[in-house]
Amino acid sequence: MKFSGWPDKGELVVGKIDEIEDFGVFVDLQEYEDKRGLVHISEVASGWIKNIRDHVAEGQTVVAKVLDVDKDAQQIDLSLKDVNDHQRKDTIQRWKNEQKADNWMLQAFGEDVSDEKYGGVANELLAEFGSLYAGFEEAAIHGTEVLEDTDLTDEEVEKVVEAARENVSVPYVNVTGYVDLESPNPDGIDDVKEALKAAEGDGDIPDEVDLEVTYVGAPEYRIKVQAPNYKTAESQLEACAERASEAIEDRGGSGSFHRERRSDEE
Repeated sequence: MKFSGWPDKGELVVGKIDEIEDFGVFVDLQEYEDKRGLVHISEVASGWIKNIRDHVAEGQTVVAKVLDVDKDAQQIDLSLKDVNDHQRKDTIQRWKNEQKADNWMLQAFGEDVSDEKYGGVANELLAEFGSLYAGFEEAAIHGTEVLEDTDLTDEEVEKVVEAARENVSVPYVNVTGYVDLESPNPDGIDDVKEALKAAEGDGDIPDEVDLEVTYVGAPEYRIKVQAPNYKTAESQLEACAERASEAIEDRGGSGSFHRERRSDEE
């Protein structure tokens, strides 16, 4: 994915050197459509430069700082010397991450996805998360819930989450489900309390798993599970709901598990 506009002054951009002259270097901007910038020889490196080719080579990928943008003259002035090693490393990594996310978009929506479809989904992720990669990363960790505030369709959300979970390596994942607990008994509140206690595992939850059961609105309770991977998270989520349901049913009540929230937040 390439941006159709212009970079901002002060922005760090990734480019590929495609022409070297005695007076400077022309750089093809990798993140912008049909944009080319010039690094004057004085901005290539600090100090006196005897031979510009001692510092750069054609085809070299570089990180440059945007010094000025003149849209009327179609000119972008760049600097290589104003970029430190830390900035260079971080910018290259961000660029590589966006290339990965671009491939994930094609995996999710097909190699022949239309520009309109791609742009619509990409713009939603950019607006909500700042980058495509961040959008996929959040989708991998939190699932469909993290995309609820976007204008993506349910189908688009499912495709993004599926591609994210297949490709993004994350330190942990979150899954959420809901269980309805009801008891017709006079002491039904105590029945529910016992069911919730059972849901939390009575201390038998693995150390690497964080499980939380919270009240949403009668008779609904939210189960949140954080685990190192989806298999573990889903297994613990289902086991938690099953424990709660069995406990309430043993007391003459009823319990049912579902993935989407039914009652309104209070």
